[in-house]
Amino acid sequence: MRIGHGFDVHRFGQGDHVMLGGMRIDCEYGVVAHSDGDVLIHALCDAMLGAAAQGDIGKHFPDNDPKWAGADSRELLKQVNAMLAEEGYVLVNADLTLVAETPRIAGHLPDIRAALASILDCDIGCINVKATTTEKLGYIGQREGLAAHAVVLVGTI
Repeated sequence: MRIGHGFDVHRFGQGDHVMLGGMRIDCEYGVVAHSDGDVLIHALCDAMLGAAAQGDIGKHFPDNDPKWAGADSRELLKQVNAMLAEEGYVLVNADLTLVAETPRIAGHLPDIRAALASILDCDIGCINVKATTTEKLGYIGQREGLAAHAVVLVGTI
């Protein structure tokens, strides 16, 4: 068994939605990002790569490589999951936390969990997603951006 932690943050910009856990969520902002800016998936990728001692998302999908411009984070997660399988690891469980004042995602949590479980080809019971705010403190509290943490446990196949 191995544990990994991931963190990601994106600044808000122009737009009318954000991608969270592979789901399009209406929002009064978009995000500034090289890819689709899905902070939940990016943190999850980093946690999984960390658990397998395979670096981070920037190592495998660098933001200075035009190949990844506008990338669909669901595809990045599929590739990370395949990388772990090649190394002999399988996801045991993932616990993700969105840190944001907006958008509110309580009503989207079942769909986000289902989307992530589908991408990872695992039981939905292996995925937990929750959200919190910063009580209007700091850059997140001032609605300048959003962030996510992910903790995973992986085991050998």
